[in-house]
Amino acid sequence: MNVEELTFNKSPGPTIGVEIEIQVLDAETLSLTPLVPEILKMVHPSHKEKIKPEFIRSMVEINTKVCSTVSEVEEDLKNTFNHLNTIAEGLKATLYLTSLHPFSKSSEQAVSDHPRYKRIMNELQLVGRRFITQGLHVHIGVDDEEKVIKVNNNMRIYLPILLALSTSSPFYESEDTGLMSYRAKLFESLPLAGMPDSLDGWTGFRNLVYLLKNNGIIDSVKDIWWDVRPHPNFGTVEIRICDMPYSLKDILSITALIQALVLTISEQHENPAPHIQILRSNKWQAARHGLDGFYVDPIFCRKHSMKEASLNLYRFVLPVAEVLNSTHYLKEIPEILKRGSGSHLQRKLYSENGGSFTKMITMMQKYFMS
Repeated sequence: MNVEELTFNKSPGPTIGVEIEIQVLDAETLSLTPLVPEILKMVHPSHKEKIKPEFIRSMVEINTKVCSTVSEVEEDLKNTFNHLNTIAEGLKATLYLTSLHPFSKSSEQAVSDHPRYKRIMNELQLVGRRFITQGLHVHIGVDDEEKVIKVNNNMRIYLPILLALSTSSPFYESEDTGLMSYRAKLFESLPLAGMPDSLDGWTGFRNLVYLLKNNGIIDSVKDIWWDVRPHPNFGTVEIRICDMPYSLKDILSITALIQALVLTISEQHENPAPHIQILRSNKWQAARHGLDGFYVDPIFCRKHSMKEASLNLYRFVLPVAEVLNSTHYLKEIPEILKRGSGSHLQRKLYSENGGSFTKMITMMQKYFMS
């Protein structure tokens, strides 16, 4: 691979592509069930490109088309989810959206029959076998390769806030981890994952990809699992830090926030250089405490509550959201701050139902389309 071969397929505007990863459960036991191969056989041809296998056979991914607005994302996700749900019900399965199943064992999950996933598992061993998490990935189109690097660098400042708003993985193998996002910590055990360093322009990124590929560390950019990364083929910046929100309403509000934020920082002339240790500390606060943690502004070194930082971010992007006609979705962000994230709700329902994970799951499922 020559350095010149990696080109950025520029997007004409701040387009949106959303990927959501979904757990497939046995309808009776509510444990993870490896039915995804059977589900995929029944997917209608019109949805073949939107419903795909994931790392384990009890997990399936929904992708949207390239959308121009959040309302298009909403219509697309609803349509595909309903089709997937109909298939699952016919197989006596049910769908569940959080970032970790609360009691199924990672050791009992089967890896998908795909050469890439088998290669990854062979390398990761126990680290990979423990990795049964689901997340929300949002692609936003960028029209220039240097701009996407600037956005990637500056987006790191806000990633902990996005994680705090979306946390939904407090339980793992029947245990309360004490964290709001245990997924975030599981993910960091993977190579080339977590909060990335600052990138030195498009040439610097291209040289890094060449170095990693030429030395057999990666096969492609897809093997770089940073919390945010440029995606050359799609012409996007991909935000990958979020847990899987439990409701469509939250998915759409966080997507609106991300689109407006990318456009806002892409038009700024400032290029701050936050210290990586502050970024990592803020991410820890989000993973450990969620919206109840604190956030240190890495530019002005001021300490805020995570809720205050979230509200500041909401206000920061609101003018651009108005231009994008997405304020209807964005205004759900203050509501998340009032009622809490998916992790808050799971702990509440688990406690109110006598420590029953199955009752908690059943009640959580009712919120997805509400």
